Amino acid sequence: MNFTRWSARLPRTQRRNAARADRGARRPKPAATAGGGSVPAARGERADPSGRGEPPAAAPSDAAPPDAVPTLDGLSVHDLLGQVPALVAVVYGPEHRIAYLNDTYVELFGSRAPGTPARQALPELTELGLLPLMDQVLRSGKPRTVKSRRVPAGGQATTPGPRQEGAAPGPGRSRHGYYTFTCSPIEMAAPRVVAPAQQADERAGEGAVDGSPVDGSPMDGSIREAALRKDVMPEAVATEAVTTATATATATGTVTEPVRGVLVFGADVTDQVESAERLRAGERLQREAAVTLQRSLLPQELEQPDDLRVAATYQPGGTDAAVGGDWYDVITLGAGRTALVIGDVMGRGVRAAAVMGQLRTAVRAYARLDLPPHEVLQLLDGLAAEIDPHQIATCVYAVHDPNENRLVYASAGHLPILVRDPDGTVRRASEPTGPPLGTGGWLHTTGSVPLGPGASAVLYTDGLVERRDKDIYDGVAALERVFAGATGSPQVMCDRLIRALGITAEHDDDVAVLVLQHPARTGHDAELFHNAALELLGGVEAAPRARAFASGVLASWRFPMELRDLGVLAASELVANSLQHGTPPMRLRLRRTDRRLIIEVTDGDEHLPRRRRAEPVDEAGRGISIVATIASSWGSRRTPGGGKAVWCEFALPTG
Repeated sequence: MNFTRWSARLPRTQRRNAARADRGARRPKPAATAGGGSVPAARGERADPSGRGEPPAAAPSDAAPPDAVPTLDGLSVHDLLGQVPALVAVVYGPEHRIAYLNDTYVELFGSRAPGTPARQALPELTELGLLPLMDQVLRSGKPRTVKSRRVPAGGQATTPGPRQEGAAPGPGRSRHGYYTFTCSPIEMAAPRVVAPAQQADERAGEGAVDGSPVDGSPMDGSIREAALRKDVMPEAVATEAVTTATATATATGTVTEPVRGVLVFGADVTDQVESAERLRAGERLQREAAVTLQRSLLPQELEQPDDLRVAATYQPGGTDAAVGGDWYDVITLGAGRTALVIGDVMGRGVRAAAVMGQLRTAVRAYARLDLPPHEVLQLLDGLAAEIDPHQIATCVYAVHDPNENRLVYASAGHLPILVRDPDGTVRRASEPTGPPLGTGGWLHTTGSVPLGPGASAVLYTDGLVERRDKDIYDGVAALERVFAGATGSPQVMCDRLIRALGITAEHDDDVAVLVLQHPARTGHDAELFHNAALELLGGVEAAPRARAFASGVLASWRFPMELRDLGVLAASELVANSLQHGTPPMRLRLRRTDRRLIIEVTDGDEHLPRRRRAEPVDEAGRGISIVATIASSWGSRRTPGGGKAVWCEFALPTG
């Protein structure tokens, strides 16, 4: 129902418009001033625009006289609301009966019969969840707003029930839309009660108007108009509505209270919502690409050493597209030794991830040299300065040797390693053994911490323990408490540490965690891990003793004859090489795991052997080549106390 074209037919409207025209005809015309200007004569205008009592500036002699400021007296609420390009609905009473719907609302949802409860005639308000909000507004008298409610194509919130009988359906939208609805409390003048004879006289004098309330009582057009203007027109108009209602009620001898209602205003925010959604979709794509880049630089599958169980997890921080520079790695060094690495490049973005990828690649290359941890960090320090002098990174490089049951490490400004003993005691490794990578001018050193059977250790980045409102070492202390009670497999422990420290998808920093366990083996598992060692005193009898020792040990371990012969040959060649080029003390060590046989010879000389091509006339130089040919892998390294170790490995047959 469109009230706009009926506003002139409401009771007393014609007489009010005629009175306005008569007042306008009697208003004095603007008088010309000496300067050729004019003084505004419209109602409500001031001679002093500044309001400070200063005389107005003289207008130029050639300036045209200003026009009178137009007023809003000739506009009705229906005229204003009918032209607003937004959804406007006015309801009244506890049942939210329809009082007015503007053209935009009718075009979207269709027309409705006035006076019908909104729950029956306006099912879209129910689907949009506005009726409970309107109840709150009616009770509290305070406006409420809900943002970006979706209206599907066709103008239906979802699938509402049957329309009210007699309500014409609207054309709806050709595409989905979004609206922000504001529900404001208003007061409408109550319909005046008049005698039937007076009502008949008014209808006969001005024409019947189909604008009466549901109960059949007519409503004065000026009262209805002024009431609907409240909260959308100036305060003076709202005061006029209440005053007119009071005067009318007094004239008829009946005092009525204003009717409370709700003005529902829906602004179309479809373009803003769709733009924001496109922006979020673009950010999601960028973030997915960035996270894919970050994860591609991390190891796709961790190497699983024979003597350790390891697991790691990485969680990118925040919801933006910027990735961090956290990384981790597990590198098997041979002879049962394992290198464990974790690091963090300061800053965020693709540049930090690129630096991280280069450092991780360099760590794996340096690890193949089987250097001590502090020498690896020394090389990384110079490389980090060459890659980007403005990027600083922290790193921990640790090596576990099952023969020594210790974790030897070097730390470049990184957080301390935590080690939990079999009895549940958590120990914190000593402070970093050097400054962060890229600072230069510092000699890193090596530390160690026991890691025997049954012990566990955790390496982590600062995103796990750092919070903006707390000291970082408070977070480390919290991690110690959680780590002391964490049990299960390494992967389960990683997940528990992440959850216990409150790391969620919205966490604002990247998190990398690496957990390792040195399991205590018993029963059948213990039978698969053995060690045997022989001290070599030198002399001509050392080589025959080594061959006899290796043959007996391999036979007791029930290896196949072919593997036993290859193991004896490799032990003989390594011992002969040590006798010829090394110095005492010398030792032969044989070790078996569930997957490989390891043969290692140590001596006191630091000169590392290398494989070379022997000429046909050479009488020596073929020992290392023979070992490299028959073994799965071989290598050499310098030992911490001076000297070297040369080793080789044989893969055990499955089963």
